[in-house]
Amino acid sequence: MVTARLAGMSAVVLACVGGVARAVEAQRTPVTRVGADRSAWTSDGTSGGASSAGRPRPVGAGVSESERRRWAPVASLVMPGAGQALLRQDRFVAYLALEAWAVLEFASQRTEARRQQNRYRALARDVARSLYGPTYPVGRWAYYESMEHYLESGVFDRTPGGEVDPDLNSDTFNGATWLRARTTYWSDPNLAPSTDSPAYRRALNFYLDRAVRPEYRWSWRNAQLEQDLYIRTIRRSNTSFRGARSALGIVLANHVLSAVDAFATLRVEGLEGSGSRGFALRGSIPFR
Repeated sequence: MVTARLAGMSAVVLACVGGVARAVEAQRTPVTRVGADRSAWTSDGTSGGASSAGRPRPVGAGVSESERRRWAPVASLVMPGAGQALLRQDRFVAYLALEAWAVLEFASQRTEARRQQNRYRALARDVARSLYGPTYPVGRWAYYESMEHYLESGVFDRTPGGEVDPDLNSDTFNGATWLRARTTYWSDPNLAPSTDSPAYRRALNFYLDRAVRPEYRWSWRNAQLEQDLYIRTIRRSNTSFRGARSALGIVLANHVLSAVDAFATLRVEGLEGSGSRGFALRGSIPFR
């Protein structure tokens, strides 16, 4: 499936390259009218003397050179290198090549990140969570991150029935969460206020919002090697996700840079040769 996706993306990029190349070739090829009156037509579609009223106009005669050049920055913003092709600059190939590489790199890195993500989720399900099935709902990122740092999640409610009694073992994730709640809201974390006091209620709500529920409970006890593999897999997934973001940044920067390049070229060269106003930078060397 991954190979098919990459092949499809490559085909799209190659199709875009081919389209730009055909556009450049079309600009360089003069258009003439085929027929007995060929000599009466010029390459720009105007009549060579006789009135052109009622005669068909050659294909492409309605778009002037200046109009094509004006669209160069927009074309580059949509597809890097397209504006340079409209301006007949050979460096459009570099922009297209960079675009193709960045798109393929983004797809590759994101695919690898997803593969590693599925792998560490499977490790968590088959090892750390296997004793607490039978259902294994997929947790948020913070849940899997906490499994890197704690051997066990701990119990959610020490005494089932009635109000929740948080875990007191601070070596577990839930116990550490309850300790943080007591430290935050109680004047003395080791001296519990009345259960109906505002301080106790705020601490309990803090715990309920962050503690691991029974369906997400885990334990890496007697499986430290698997936990080490889990940690390495998460880090590989994170590295690939960062690589995908970097490649996406290159894609966006390539679009912007190509558009700015095309715009700067128009500002420097103007629209000379097309009958429109513009300006160009020229230099001369005086000889005496």
